[in-house]
Amino acid sequence: MDSQLFWMMLAGIALAGIIYAIVLYNNLIRLKHNVSKAWSNIDVVLRQRHEELPKLVEACRRYMRHEQETLEQVVRARAAVGQAREQRDMAALGSAESSLRAGLGQLFAVAEQYPELRADRAFRHLHDRISGLEDTIADRREFHNESVNRNNIRIETFPDVILARLFGFEAAELLRFESEHTRDVALRPLFDP
Repeated sequence: MDSQLFWMMLAGIALAGIIYAIVLYNNLIRLKHNVSKAWSNIDVVLRQRHEELPKLVEACRRYMRHEQETLEQVVRARAAVGQAREQRDMAALGSAESSLRAGLGQLFAVAEQYPELRADRAFRHLHDRISGLEDTIADRREFHNESVNRNNIRIETFPDVILARLFGFEAAELLRFESEHTRDVALRPLFDP
């Protein structure tokens, strides 16, 4: 009878261990898929903005005959974002996004010098649409980075690290913008004539 009780307890411990491993594994899978979902959410908005930018550039081109360099900067940055997005290269995407945001900021600042352009309904619509997409990208980037952070913490902490290594779970990469585009803006030059 003692032998039977011992084997039952051993089987119960083994069963509890297996159930615990299954729960850990399922949680790791859930985190991995949350990272993928978060990236997909960013990708959708990047694609929407990618499709809207040529319309904005064309609306501006009709009025801004002397601002070709600014328009070309936006077009080049758009291409770089598209390429990085397709390759899922977070470092390149962060750099390209920084360039595109700078180009759009410059484009919108230059547009202020063209009253006819500011009054154009298509330009205003595109400006508002792209500004809204920029806000959405920022929100989704925050969600993506939070998902990546949770995933990376879990695959590096005990006991999850054992299953993560055993089943080949890998750390995901945060989406970061270049530091020159995240520091405080110098406001004085913007107001000096």
